[in-house]
Amino acid sequence: MAQDVNIKITDRNGVTHEVLAPTDMNMNLMELIRSYELAEEGTLGICGGMAMCASCQVYILNDVVPIDRNPDEEAMLDEAYHVQPNSRLGCQIPITENLEGLAIQIAPEQ
Repeated sequence: MAQDVNIKITDRNGVTHEVLAPTDMNMNLMELIRSYELAEEGTLGICGGMAMCASCQVYILNDVVPIDRNPDEEAMLDEAYHVQPNSRLGCQIPITENLEGLAIQIAPEQ
């Protein structure tokens, strides 16, 4: 049976939000951030989650999810601003039960 997981998201203003993320809706972190309206409309997920922009860049703040990036994600982050060693694209991280306790920060706007 699918369950919701708890995720801490720090927005671009430095405010941390504890949200419940459904594991049974085939969502990713970018879609979760948008659904909770934690970034200004039109500033996150501009490409629709195709790893063709870096507007959904997040910083992974704990070791719940690996920093390993797929080739498309790595290529996009090579061209992005504000990239850090713990940067990932939110659209490339599916919401699964393994994300329980994840803490992320939304990167500054591109």
